[in-house]
Amino acid sequence: MRSRFVLSGILALSVLSAEARAYQADQGKHDLTGRWVLTADFYGTTSYMPLDLVQQGEKLTGKFGSYKLEGSVQGNAVHFVAKDDQGDSEEVNGTVQDGKLSGTVVGTYAEDSPVRYQFTGMLAPVRPTGPPQRHEFTPTVFYRQFSAMNKPVLTVAPGDTIHTTTVDAGGQDAQGVKRVRGGNPQTGPFYIESAMPGDTLVVHLTRLRLNRDWAASDDGIVESGLNSDLAVKMKDNGKSIRWHLDTAKGVAYPEKPGEHLAHYTVPLRPMLGCIAVAPGPAQAAPGTGDSGDWGGNMDFNEIVEGATVYLPVRNPGALLYVGDGHALQGDGELNGNALETSMDVEFTVDVIPGKRISSVRVESPTHIISMGLYGSLDDAFRSATANMAQWLTEDYKLTPSEIAQVIGTVAEYKVSEVADRNSGVVLKIDKERLKPLAAAAK
Repeated sequence: MRSRFVLSGILALSVLSAEARAYQADQGKHDLTGRWVLTADFYGTTSYMPLDLVQQGEKLTGKFGSYKLEGSVQGNAVHFVAKDDQGDSEEVNGTVQDGKLSGTVVGTYAEDSPVRYQFTGMLAPVRPTGPPQRHEFTPTVFYRQFSAMNKPVLTVAPGDTIHTTTVDAGGQDAQGVKRVRGGNPQTGPFYIESAMPGDTLVVHLTRLRLNRDWAASDDGIVESGLNSDLAVKMKDNGKSIRWHLDTAKGVAYPEKPGEHLAHYTVPLRPMLGCIAVAPGPAQAAPGTGDSGDWGGNMDFNEIVEGATVYLPVRNPGALLYVGDGHALQGDGELNGNALETSMDVEFTVDVIPGKRISSVRVESPTHIISMGLYGSLDDAFRSATANMAQWLTEDYKLTPSEIAQVIGTVAEYKVSEVADRNSGVVLKIDKERLKPLAAAAK
C-alpha cells in the first residue's frame, strides 16, 4: 500500500495553537475553508494528514494530502472523496462541532484491501505575529537519532534566528572535550511554531564559522571509490589524520604530513554535513549517519554559509536538527570522514504553508539545487531529476517537454555522497538560465 501519511509518535493535537482552536462558527453555519490538520491512530501510530478545504455554499473542493477532493457539507455533516491519478481514493465522512472535525476515512489503494480509521482535526495554527527574535542557544544534550520522539530543545517562530554550536562527528566540542558518543551527534531538535505536515521548512544559513584550530579525517578511500587494484594498494590505510585549521590564512594542512605533502594546503570552506527535519516514525527513527528525503547526513559540500535549505515538514513543529560540521570536504566524502570539526552556527527559519516538496532542495546565490538520496547512484540520479522536475513544474510552470529541454541543456550533476548507506546526487541549474522562465511564469 502506498502510504501518504505523515507520522509522529509523540505529538498530539495539543500542538495546535490556541488561535486555531478558536474556530468561530454557529451550529449549521460552518465555513470550512482553510488549512486543517487531521490526526489518526493508524495501526498504532499517530498519523498527521494535511487537509485544504474550499467551501462554496454546500460544495467542498480542495486537497487531502496530495489527492484532489470533491464533496459537500450539509449542516454538521461533511462528506468528500479524494482521488489521485492512479485510481487510489479515500472517502471521508465526518461531522464538525465546536471547531473540530471528526469522522472516518475509508481508503482504497490499488490492489490492497480497503483500510478504515478514525480521525479528528483542527484548523492549522496561524503564523505567530510580532517581530522576529534572535535566540542564543547553548546545547547540553546531543541526539544520535533524527527522531520525532526527542524532546524539542527550543521553540521558535518563523523569521527567528538561532545562534548555537555543534560538536564534531566524534562528539567533541570546541575545546576538544568529549561531550557525547560519536556518530554525528546533533544539536536540536528545534520546534518551529506553525510548521505543519504538508509545509516546507526554510533554513537560511547566515553564519558557519570554525570555533577551533583542528579537524580529524582519515587516509582511506571508501569502498564505493575503489576498484580491486586500488583496494590492494590501500589495504594498510585507515589511519586518523589530524589537520590544522589556520583561520587567519583560511587554509588547512595535515599536522604531520608525509614527504610529498609537506607544503600541501587546502582552502577552508565550512559546511554542515547534517541538516534534517524529523521523519515520521513509521519505521525506527534513523540514526544520524543516515539520510533520506527529510534530509539528514547528506554531506553535500555546498550547504555552506549563505545557502538556503528547503525541507519537507513531516511532523508538527518540523523538529529541525543540525550538526556534523566540516572545515572542508571534497565531492562524495571519499575518505569516509571529511575535515571533521565543531562549528559555530547561525540560521534563520521560515515556513512556506501548504508547499509540499518531494525531497530536500538547496539554493545558493547562483544556483537552484535538487537533492537525490538513494541506495544506489542510479536511483539517486533519478531522484534528483524528479525533484528538479517538480520544482520547475510548480515554480516555473514548465510542461514535461519544456522540463526535458531545460534539463537537457543546462543541468549540472554532481556526486555529493558515496560514503554512507545512501548515495547522493545533486542537480544544479544556474539561476541566470532561469530568469526568462521566471518572467514567463508570472
